[in-house]
Order: sequence, then structure tokens, then C-alpha cells
Amino acid sequence: MKNPRQKPFLKGVLLLFLLFRSNVILAQTRPKTEINLDEFIQRVFPVQQENINYEDLYESLYQLYQNPIDLNTASSEDLSAIYILTSLQIKSLIEHRNQNGNFLSIYELQAVPNFDLETISKVLPFVDIKYKFSFNDLKNRLSNVTDHYLVLRNEQVLEKSKGFTEGKYVGSPQHLYARYRFSHPRDFQIGFTVEKDAGEKNLTDYYSFHLQLRNKGNLKNLVFGDYQVQFGQGLITSTGFSLGKSSEAIATTRRSNIGVKPYSSLLEGGFFRGGAATYQLGKIDLTIFFSHKKQDANINEVDGEREDFFSSILTGGYHRTANELARKNQILEQNIGVNATFQFKNGQIGATMLNTNLDVALQRNTVLYNQFEFSGKKNLLIGTNFTCSWQNFNFFGEVARSSSGGIGGLAGFVTALSRQVEWAINVRSYDKNFHSFYGNALGENSRNINERGIYWGLKYTPKKALTFSAFYDRFKFPWLKYLVDAPSIGYDYLLRMTYQPNKKILFFAQYHSEHKAKNLPNNESVTDLVVETIRQSVLVNFEFASNQFFKTQTRVQMNTFQYVNAYKSIGYVFMQDLEGSIKKAQVKSRIAYFNTDNYDSRIYAYENDVLYAVTLPAYYGKGFRTYLVVRYSYNRHIDLWLRLARTELQNASTIGSGNDQINASHKTDFKIQIRYRF
Repeated sequence: MKNPRQKPFLKGVLLLFLLFRSNVILAQTRPKTEINLDEFIQRVFPVQQENINYEDLYESLYQLYQNPIDLNTASSEDLSAIYILTSLQIKSLIEHRNQNGNFLSIYELQAVPNFDLETISKVLPFVDIKYKFSFNDLKNRLSNVTDHYLVLRNEQVLEKSKGFTEGKYVGSPQHLYARYRFSHPRDFQIGFTVEKDAGEKNLTDYYSFHLQLRNKGNLKNLVFGDYQVQFGQGLITSTGFSLGKSSEAIATTRRSNIGVKPYSSLLEGGFFRGGAATYQLGKIDLTIFFSHKKQDANINEVDGEREDFFSSILTGGYHRTANELARKNQILEQNIGVNATFQFKNGQIGATMLNTNLDVALQRNTVLYNQFEFSGKKNLLIGTNFTCSWQNFNFFGEVARSSSGGIGGLAGFVTALSRQVEWAINVRSYDKNFHSFYGNALGENSRNINERGIYWGLKYTPKKALTFSAFYDRFKFPWLKYLVDAPSIGYDYLLRMTYQPNKKILFFAQYHSEHKAKNLPNNESVTDLVVETIRQSVLVNFEFASNQFFKTQTRVQMNTFQYVNAYKSIGYVFMQDLEGSIKKAQVKSRIAYFNTDNYDSRIYAYENDVLYAVTLPAYYGKGFRTYLVVRYSYNRHIDLWLRLARTELQNASTIGSGNDQINASHKTDFKIQIRYRF
């Protein structure tokens, strides 16, 4: 019989070996003082889409970076929320922890089956080790290690648009931003964000604030102020960190039980304002949250009297003109929600309730496609969700019912059939009268309504440096939609190949095709009112990093859009990025040439920006787009950023539209930012 005392001794010997080995092998995989989130986003999600909230993705990743997951207590839900690890790797990590006890060092990840150095390097910024009698944790506590900073930013378009030249905008052309944070990992966080858009008059036109306490005995989480909530698959409540269908064909298929997190994005919608608390009762986590928030809406006046209904909630957040100011804070929305999640050995099961009350009735415009949309003042959502692991399979699902009687539901699984093959399936059904204001589960529509679909995802890694991934999604819309005056069907698929022989070289190529129905513009025929449209994209990307001081990236992308047998639009872009660093200065730049027939074949491209800012412009027309970002670390307290971006259109006398139209063929954006660390 084996001596039980041998296991700690053998583990200690293994740890010493790994620590010694790490001096050679893992010298480049230790967490940096500050993660390059721009690079991380472009690596994991290289093709950008218009309907994804990248600003909230950026903020969510930064929050995770500031509050890393404890490997000794992390569940499969926690680990899957990083969108890096496969289901097989998550299973291997938990089994390794169960068999060998708590991790003593992050370098012990090398001993976990199915973990390679590249995976460890990607995951290190988002994980940590916390165990009893940790000298590092004690040292951090005694030295009061915190993240404490203030950020100030000013940006402006140097050319004047019609809104300013014609006096329609009531404020100055400066876009002002301030952000304050004071936090300690897994302990507390205090913060506020203040913003004034260009053209707005009030310096605090938008503000966001929060106070969070964590891990205070059985009180796992307490948030006052602005926050987001995600339970289950996001059918009732979902944070902005929900990427849906993307080039990551497996990991983004399912959602994670993130729970409550502070909100500090600049998007002026999709969040709650009030308070939320999560309390642990044995194996049950009980969360209660409430929200009291005013929303922008267009409420008309007839003969001097205000109407008692409105047609939609406005989340754009602009208050630059007299009309936009008149729509500000016109309705009051109150939410009360409860979630109970029961944890068991291989998964969890939860139930969620969300009750929404409006002080003014919502009444959609009387058009045929709005027939089954929500109307009234109250909506009650009740649902249940589950996730369960069995061998290499992770099953998940959620079903919910709204006050209208409409049902929404989805279920699926992700699995690793082997070390080389990963597979995912997601089946969904959202009734045409299912109403969820804060839901964002997987789907083709921007909202979970009027849709049936099934999604397949596959990833194949024949060898370490080479990966093939693909997804196929087939969907159906049982009722009419905006600009689709008939029930319709469609499908969407993506193919991608990635080759990374070493840390210096990365190459990938991707093809994406989407087939959907849409009304044919300027069509007088009744029989051919709705036709098939095809949107295609081909992308080739090559990156080379000679060392930590220089990197180059070359990208070519072509988009096409067509109404079948009627019309076709083509666009392409060539992008060349250069990055480098000299002593205390870091420089990132791009020059891009684009040529698209019109807006239909536009190309979205993520751009490097100053810290906490996200830029995702649509390239369309014909011309050049260039930018330069410089960061200078003056000392350990002060960092400065400068960003200059310019778009030059050829064969055009104006740029932009509406009040943002500039009577010139160019547009220049200037941005300056300072961060002070206390």
C-alpha cells in the first residue's frame, strides 16, 4: 500500500522541478505588468462585427485582469468565462486539482494534462493562486496593494461638421471623459465614469458609478450603483460580454454564469442602476437585485398635451440638439430580479425571475411586423437554466417565459472528442411574442425574439501549430421582420485556418458567408418582394514580431454584398500595422487603403486606441485611413497617450451624413489622455 504522506512530498518535488524549469521555459509567459488588451481581442476575435459591444468586452476583460480567477476555487463556469480554455482543458484542470490538491504555483499548470505553453501564456493574466498561509497574499495585504488611478481624456474632430457650423449642436466639439477607480483584487472596488459627447453642453451629460464589496463571509458580492447581470445562457439577463457567433467557433457557443458585475462602459443602455447582492447559503447562491433608472424616449405632444405612450427606448445617449435634449430621461424603468443557483458536483441549476415596470406604456408603431412586439407597462420573465459536465461533454440550457406567454429556450453542448477535435451544438427557439429586454443569448437577431435555429461548431488541431475551425448556423424567422415582409429562412457559415509555428509568426485565413432574406429596394413587384441576400467576407492576416520591441501586421480583406439576381456591391481593404517601443515610449500605427462600392460592402476593422477606449470604424467609399498612437510612461505614476487618426476620401467632396457631415473630403480625429496612478 502506498504511503499517503508521499503525495505532498512528491508534489513538492514536482513543484521545485517546475519552478526550476520555468526559469528557462516560462520566462516569457509570466504575467506582464499590464496586458495588451487590444492585441488579445484581435487574436481571439479577429473579425469584427457591427452588433458586438467591443467596449464592454474590453471593460470585461480588464475587470477580469484586475480580479483574476483563483485556480484553487474556480468552477468550470468561471474557467469557461475566459474564452480561452477548451472543455477538455477545463476538465483536466479540475481533475488535476481534485487528485493533487490545491495549486501551489501558476507554474504547476505545466503539469496539467492537455495544457501547453501557448495556452498557459494566454491564460496567465486572468488567473491567480490564493491559498491558506500564502506569503504572497499576506505580503499584498500588509502592503495594501490596490489598483488606484484617475484617467482624463479629451478628443475632438478637427474639422467642423454641419451640427456646429449651422448651430444645431448646443455644446462644444470636445468629447470629454473622466474615469476613477480604487480597488483591491477580490475585495472591493469603487469607481465612476463621466462623459460629455461632442456637441453636448453638460460636462456630466452621462455618468456611471459603482461600489462593490466581495467575499465578506457568506456575502459573496454586493454592488451599489450601475451594474450588469448574467445568469444561465443570457436569455433573461446578459452582460455585454456575449460575443455569439464568431471566429472562435466553440468557446463562444455557450454563456457562463457571471452573476453581478459593476458597469462602467460608455454605452448609455443595457445596464441596471440600483443595488444587487449575492449571498451563499450552503450550496445555493442567492442573488437579489433592483434597479431604478430613467431612460430616453420620444414622447410626442398633441395639442400641448403629452401622450401617454412611447414607441421605443433610445439608447444612443446623444443630447446635442434641442430635439435630442427633449427626449432625455422621459420614462422611468424599474426592475426587480431574483436568482437562485444550486451547485452540485458536476454542474449547477438555477432559476431566475425579472420583473420590469415602466411608468409610461410602450406602444410600437402600428406596422405588420410589430404585431407581436411587447406593449404595455409590465413584463415578467421567469426561467430556469442548467449546466452539467459528463466525461468530456459540457451540457447547458435555459428556458424562460414572458408575460405575453411567449417561450424562449436553448440547449446544447460543447465537447472535446479528442485532443485534436472539439465539437459544439446549440439549438434555440424564441417565440415571436417572447419578450426579454436584457437578454442576449446566442442568435442571429439582435434580440431573442421570432427565431428558430441550430448551430454547429467544430475545431480541429492536427498539430500544435495548425488549427482549423468552422461553424454552420441555420435559422428561421417564423414572422415578419423589419425590412423583411414575409417569414424567412437563412444560413451562416465560417471557415478558418490558423498557423502559428512560433511566437514570432502568426498567419490565418478566413472565409465567412451569410445568406438571409430581405426586401428588394425600389421594387414594384408583389411576387418578388423578398429576395435572398448574400454577404461574403475573405480575410488573410500575417503577423511577425522580431522581438518584444517590434511587430508588423499585414491584413487583406474583401467583402461582397448582393441581392440575388438584382444587385452586387464589392469592397476591399489593405491594412499595414507597425508597432514598436523605444525606452519609455510605445508606438502603434496603421495605414489602410480601402475601396468599396457603397456602404453595403463596408468593412469593420478594430483599431488600437488609448487605454479604455475602443475604435471600430466602418471603412467605405474609396480612400486612405491612417492612425498613430503614442504612449509615454513618464514615471510609475503618470502615463500619457496621444492618438491621431485621419480618413482621406478620393472623388468625394463631403464625408459623413446628417448633422455629422463635414464639407471636406477628410476627417481628422485627435485624442489626448493622461492616467495618474496613486
